[in-house]
Amino acid sequence: MPLSVHYWIADYILYPAVYYIARYRRKMVTKNLQCSFPEKDDETRRQIAKDFYHQFCYTFVESIYGYSITDDEMRRRVVFEGMEEVNRLIDAAGGGIFMLAHFGNWEWMASLQQWLSPGVTELNVYRRIKSKAMDKLMLDLRAKRGGVCVEKQRILREMVRYRAEKKPIIVGLISDQKPRPEVTRTWTTFLHQETGFLDGGEVLGKKFGYPVFFLVISREQRGFYRARMQTLAATPKETAEGEITLAYARALEQNILAQPALWLWTHNRWKWGRVKK
Repeated sequence: MPLSVHYWIADYILYPAVYYIARYRRKMVTKNLQCSFPEKDDETRRQIAKDFYHQFCYTFVESIYGYSITDDEMRRRVVFEGMEEVNRLIDAAGGGIFMLAHFGNWEWMASLQQWLSPGVTELNVYRRIKSKAMDKLMLDLRAKRGGVCVEKQRILREMVRYRAEKKPIIVGLISDQKPRPEVTRTWTTFLHQETGFLDGGEVLGKKFGYPVFFLVISREQRGFYRARMQTLAATPKETAEGEITLAYARALEQNILAQPALWLWTHNRWKWGRVKK
């Protein structure tokens, strides 16, 4: 089906069902927006919520549509900027780390493989879904453009193997999930709230000496995204502890403030607070 038909389904079937009928996580979204944007009035936050639910439905239909389109069309719909510098740094270090978030259509960001230098492999870290059918579907979608999906528990082993075989890689990590408070080492004020952050990107970058990047995403119009690679650390081993993770938090916050409806507000991001020792 044409993408316009997918969007019609998203706007007139999925959105009413999710927002008005099922009221999917409406209370969570309202709470998150109130705490993140206390300076905004109720009507503004309500409009952000509605825009978010539309984007939520768009992400679903776009991901399905993206499975059948050509590489050329995907390159037209998702444009990656700053790849010359990224490829240069990867070539020099033998690999790289890019940290992204549940922002825009994060599933389409797996098309980064098409923008890498020949011979560089994109490894996408993921968690297995309980449903075998859904797990297979998501793996197929994410590997469609040539990237390789690797379970979180196996990523270190795979990175060691690729380096031993002298094969350059770039590792994609969605880094905005909530970490367990007892193992969280990096905390900061994020969207007016004390927030803990996963530091896997920083740890891997320092361990392997790979440059670390953040993917700044913007939606140019419906179905078209621009993704800019921002360098968080070209030489991570020279950075202080927590410096890269805090840089990620600041970059993500700015990305959210620019287009707040594009972040995944249904996530219970602030479920846990800091553990007192």
